Amino acid sequence: MTNEQLKEKLLQVFPGAVISETTQYVTLTVEPDKLHETAAALKGNPELHFDYLFCQSGTDVKEALGVSYFLESTDLRHHLLLKVSTTNRENPVLDTVCDIWETANFNEREIFDMFGITFKNHPDMRRMFLDEEDWVGYPLRKDYVDEVNIIERN
Repeated sequence: MTNEQLKEKLLQVFPGAVISETTQYVTLTVEPDKLHETAAALKGNPELHFDYLFCQSGTDVKEALGVSYFLESTDLRHHLLLKVSTTNRENPVLDTVCDIWETANFNEREIFDMFGITFKNHPDMRRMFLDEEDWVGYPLRKDYVDEVNIIERN
């Protein structure tokens, strides 16, 4: 399926969806309350069948914290970038997708650890790399300051 065909199919499945295209990926941007429903449809629809989450990354862009999901259909051989974000920096919460793609399990824990985004309904939402007892803050946020190592993000 070409990117143009993929965009057409996405608009059939998700009327009114926010779809764009970079040089490599078709990008589908969803609201936080539609994330789980959209992810399930992307995997479950036989004409899309995005069965593989090959990369998941946290993002901090201006006022919003978000997640980018890089998806592939291993049998249909097409790719998609799914994006979601929230402007709630004090208590960012998104739905988990680890019940849809198992690879999200550790990715979501890492994003929680580094960005502070909590994934609702995740089976083991706790820090993965940083000391849970002593660590304060989220090192990959742009507003993070480390007084000991003098790390500032602008």
